[in-house]
Amino acid sequence: MLRITEIKLPLDHPESAIADSILKKLQIPPEELLSYTIFKRSYDARKKGQILLVYIVDVETTQEKQVLDRLKKDPHVMVTPDMNYRYVAEAPSNLTVRPIVIGTGPCGMFAGLMLAQMGFRPLLLERGKEVRDRTADTFGFWQKKTEFNPESNAQFGEGGAGTFSDGKLYSQVKDPQHYGRKVLTELVNAGASPEILYINKPHIGTFKLVGIVQNMRKKIESLGGEIRFQTRVEDIHIENGKVQGVTTASGEYIASNYIVLAVGHSARDTFEMLFSRGVYIEAKPFSIGFRVEHPQTIIDRCRFGESSGHKLLGAADYKLVHHCQNNRSVYSFCMCPGGLVVAAASEPGRLVTNGMSQYSRNERNANSGIVVGITPEDYPGHPLAGIEFQRRLEERAFELGGGTYNAPGQLVGDFLANRPSTALGTVQPSYTPGVVMTDLSESLPDFAIAAIREALGAFDKQIKGFAMDDAVLTGVETRTSSPIRIKRQEDYQSLNTEGIYPAGEGAGYAGGILSAGIDGIKVAEAVALSILRSSNHKV
Repeated sequence: MLRITEIKLPLDHPESAIADSILKKLQIPPEELLSYTIFKRSYDARKKGQILLVYIVDVETTQEKQVLDRLKKDPHVMVTPDMNYRYVAEAPSNLTVRPIVIGTGPCGMFAGLMLAQMGFRPLLLERGKEVRDRTADTFGFWQKKTEFNPESNAQFGEGGAGTFSDGKLYSQVKDPQHYGRKVLTELVNAGASPEILYINKPHIGTFKLVGIVQNMRKKIESLGGEIRFQTRVEDIHIENGKVQGVTTASGEYIASNYIVLAVGHSARDTFEMLFSRGVYIEAKPFSIGFRVEHPQTIIDRCRFGESSGHKLLGAADYKLVHHCQNNRSVYSFCMCPGGLVVAAASEPGRLVTNGMSQYSRNERNANSGIVVGITPEDYPGHPLAGIEFQRRLEERAFELGGGTYNAPGQLVGDFLANRPSTALGTVQPSYTPGVVMTDLSESLPDFAIAAIREALGAFDKQIKGFAMDDAVLTGVETRTSSPIRIKRQEDYQSLNTEGIYPAGEGAGYAGGILSAGIDGIKVAEAVALSILRSSNHKV
């Protein structure tokens, strides 16, 4: 097949316009066009009065060779790349080794699925509950119906932190082997809409993710894998630089020389345990800040003009960055169109915010993290010092919110004027359990406050109304990424511990559902090949 890129058409073009554009581009008559499929659909909104849809299409024609010869200098016509996934290994029937995957977030789930598909019968250990029970605990806490559960919340449980997010399925990671296509295909097989295979910036939404996660679990189990919930790994056993197995919180010892660490960015107790056992860990940069909320209509009008509300455009998003005079960078993070700000704490007495959206993205507010990049120079002295830095900020936010998991909030106008907020304006915050109006300048270091104040003014020049007085800031956002990296070698094993495979966001090798899933696939391949080599099986 042939792939054509950069087919641009008006927003309300007739369906026949795509075929007409193909015929014109390839310079062929209609009878020579056998079929076409849309590989990607995005939009170009640089001119608000003339928004264009942009297509990448895969075309089957009777004249493929002739077209390629004729258009060989055209960068927008090429042979469609082979994106079919091919398994790197197959477990022999007599194999007794069983790999362990710790964590069932996107990375752990895909690592487990891949190992199961290759026949290695993985054992997945999850400290939290299965996704339905976890959802009940999390929403119950948000609605003040249940107590906060440190083992079942927005961070811990089947599906990982990505379950209570926008379900975004796009990433900027380089993916020459098309692992991302495998991730999207498996999600569709598990119940996601096929549109995620072709729309630009696809997303699923929390409620749909719940069912998809369940179906992926069932597939792993049908292939011989096993998932144990409420099974926190308490200790890891290492002899002569090689992992031997794990002990769970119940005291059970499970032997294995192949352990995938897909614990997520909030498994602080696990990081501390690994460090105490000598697994190499180093501090890494991350970011801190607030969630900001605006009426979604403001973002839509700024991005789409008179086309705002069009069904193919949906709720508008944004991506902003500003380099400040104090040499800090501030940027928008995890932007959730038509979404909610949510309570994402994982430890008692500490408060964290995050953002999520449902598939419809039809809530009244847009929200995103407005965060400042920090480095280990800001929290020096120890590889785990970033964790303590996060904890101090989260404890202060908990205090400012009144010690009840209400979040501290402030109007943007008051924040810029350096005065406490005492009442809400026209924008109603979406965070539950609730928001207490206060002075957020007390919640972050001075350099971060100064940088965010400067950035809000700069962002207002790009999106008119971004610094509107009544927009709401909610604190604090501290879990943008893991504060540590469990460094690994080219074979994906720990730098100093054979048999441990650090993976995903928690280990510092992913950021978001898609990149975490991709990393899970790569690590699963490495585990499978290592098992076969060590067992003297043909690779």
